[in-house]
Amino acid sequence: KNQPLKNLTDTMHQDITPIGVYDQDLDLFERQYIVPDGISYNSYIIFDDKIALIDTVDEHKAEQWRENLTSALPQGKGPDYLIVQHLEPDHASQIEWVMSHYPECCLVCTAVAHKMLPLVAGPVDFGDRIIEVADGDTMSLGKHQLQFLTAPMVHWPEVMMVYDATAKTLFSADGFGRFGNPDPSVPWACEARRYYFNIVGKYGHPVQTVLKKLAGKEIDVIAPLHGPVLE
Repeated sequence: KNQPLKNLTDTMHQDITPIGVYDQDLDLFERQYIVPDGISYNSYIIFDDKIALIDTVDEHKAEQWRENLTSALPQGKGPDYLIVQHLEPDHASQIEWVMSHYPECCLVCTAVAHKMLPLVAGPVDFGDRIIEVADGDTMSLGKHQLQFLTAPMVHWPEVMMVYDATAKTLFSADGFGRFGNPDPSVPWACEARRYYFNIVGKYGHPVQTVLKKLAGKEIDVIAPLHGPVLE
């Protein structure tokens, strides 16, 4: 019933693997939004000279997500980076587990997220394993070149998006998300519109600011934290 999001693989670049979970048990998202078809918690791995894990999932789907992660990783290898786009618990519940389970992994986040991290991960000290990035900063994984784009108040103050210039893929955090089934063949607009109105819509000015940052970038694929991958 709780399917890993492997049906999205064909949509994405060959070096990127989605490992999220489709939660069909949930009735109310954030305890207030009715989701009769559930919701997905999306998470991705970029495989290169360095391996980057992008976000985790909600606590009550942690076991399935951990299985997805460990089965996707090469034997004996862990992620070099955990990139945290958004600290809401449905995306960040497994930060402490990842950092404990993979002691060589570094956490990549904004300065605001670094300050907020104890609210999610508890009173843990990751020491020099935290890499703070600012708007426009870049990171090379090998052939994949990542750029970090801060997106404050879309819809929390610590949010950032990640643009993979090599794969022409935008990891859009909660932007472009959708309630319901993550299967790309399911009609997108209705649940995406309801998601936008309820989750992001009141932050119109920050949304416009982020869209201006994205203008001119060559984007073939949008990989949000909820819903289907878009192409």
